[in-house]
Amino acid sequence: MLRSTLLLSLTLLLPGCGAMSLLGGEPNRDVFELRGPEIGTGQCGGAKVTELVIEVPKARGTLDSERIMIRPSVLETQYLPDAVWGDPVPVMVQRLLVETLGSYDTFGHVGREPLGLSADYAMISEISSFNAELLEQGALIRLAVEAQLIREMDATVAGRARFEATSEAPSTRTADLIPAFDAAAQELIAEMSAWTLGRVGANAANCR
Repeated sequence: MLRSTLLLSLTLLLPGCGAMSLLGGEPNRDVFELRGPEIGTGQCGGAKVTELVIEVPKARGTLDSERIMIRPSVLETQYLPDAVWGDPVPVMVQRLLVETLGSYDTFGHVGREPLGLSADYAMISEISSFNAELLEQGALIRLAVEAQLIREMDATVAGRARFEATSEAPSTRTADLIPAFDAAAQELIAEMSAWTLGRVGANAANCR
């Protein structure tokens, strides 16, 4: 009875998510992708790093999924019934970082794994939040990642930081939640990219 009540409550809280058939198996779900920030030409000048590797971020089991997480309360985790991400959240974050940092001329190559035995730098990270928190009206999107930049030559930590981005959605409809996720993701990736550039000797403010 408790499980049925929780599922019914989520459906009522998310009126724009479409009808989820609790008895008829998996519903049809729309697939969404998030975008990285616009960065212009990516010409920074100055420091030049031959290779940067972005490893797949770690995430707890409830986040390591294509499902779009909703948190009705601090202790409760649910998912949008009618929509999913195109990749598991960690893979999607990795893709956004590879695409964005790879657009800067500071790096000769940015990839998911080294071209040879090792790269100059490697980014390791962990996703602690990638969800919508329900408000009295609408929802607050919260994305948070802890990252470390490792210098591969001597295995030293070149930098460590925590990044968080938020954005508000006016309602809990999927059509409002996804753009809010997109805005927060662009802010998060922009901050992580600027930090990475700074740690390797480039100034993101000088990039065009």
